[in-house]
Amino acid sequence: MNNWSHRVADIESFKVMDLLKRAKELDAQGHDVVHMCAGEPDFATPAPIAAAGIAAIQEGHTQYTPAAGIPPLREAIASFYQQRYGLDIPAERVIVTAGASGALLLVFATLANPGQTFMMADPGYPCNPRFLRLLEARGQLVPVTAADNYQLTPDLIEQHWQANTAGVLLASPSNPTGSVVHREQLELIAQTVKSHAGRLVVDELYHGLTYGFDATSVLSVDQDAFVLNSFSKYFGMTGWRLGWTVVPEAAAPEVERLAQNLFISPPTIAQYAALAAFQPDTLEILEQRREAFKERRDILVKGLRSLGFGIPLTPEGAFYVYADASRFTDNTFDFCWTLLEQDKVAVTPGIDFGDYQANRYIRFSYTTSVAQIETALARLRARLS
Repeated sequence: MNNWSHRVADIESFKVMDLLKRAKELDAQGHDVVHMCAGEPDFATPAPIAAAGIAAIQEGHTQYTPAAGIPPLREAIASFYQQRYGLDIPAERVIVTAGASGALLLVFATLANPGQTFMMADPGYPCNPRFLRLLEARGQLVPVTAADNYQLTPDLIEQHWQANTAGVLLASPSNPTGSVVHREQLELIAQTVKSHAGRLVVDELYHGLTYGFDATSVLSVDQDAFVLNSFSKYFGMTGWRLGWTVVPEAAAPEVERLAQNLFISPPTIAQYAALAAFQPDTLEILEQRREAFKERRDILVKGLRSLGFGIPLTPEGAFYVYADASRFTDNTFDFCWTLLEQDKVAVTPGIDFGDYQANRYIRFSYTTSVAQIETALARLRARLS
């Protein structure tokens, strides 16, 4: 008999990873699969970053670092906030982590007691409530629609606040919808959360991947907020497993102490590589890639709408389209597996991102080339005709 813990039984599989695993198997069998399920850019890590990582190995930077990260990287991240947002963030408030997942675990462990909840939008990133379950807390999922810009609003937060609500988690831009919380709304949300003596945590992983404007950091309106970010998305370093959190000054020693115990240190080689992420030549590459993502978004949104998918709002950021497929199916989980097995198009069912109307939706990730997107649209057209 397997005596696994109850929390393990309560944590479901991350369905996009199940689909990705099967898509890789089909690749290995020689099938031409269009990969639009994972949130991973198809671009390789920019050459200056890769070169810095190789140099780190050659120079012997392969041992543990301080738990909060090497000081030069913490300083570089703080300088980036000054450069991009005009914010003066002391490096001591920056904690480098083992991916944004590491940051999320540290922040939730700092803020959530057993039995408490964090309010978050449904749909949203599926692992967020599972981190809370691991800590014997839970996610408080609040249904949102296109009328809410697929985001929590001050009114929704006020309406759903409970005695055991510890705080609110936003994602801007959001996975899976690509929606953005703009400055005025951020200010009102921060005020609402503070009025309940709660904590505001904002996932800013897709900053740098907004189209036609730069997103506002919550730190521009609330220095008491906790920010989550990553080198995976905009900086193209998914496999390097490196992220960071910016925390209030008083919380930094607490988060660092947890990091010492849980992770010892972030990945050393990745930290030295990331020092090159903020160089002008790297940022130029990344801005070119942002333009490429915008082109892909525009082609995909137009193509899906022409096929009859419901997309009431054009995604403002990230690299996802959350499309209503109810015209074609009332079970997008089975529909997505059929697309993969029969049409060799890998996309993610809405059930991976929450409960509210989940079987109506499919998330399309435009992290592949224009040619591949057009191939996927052609295969969808054949399937739906």
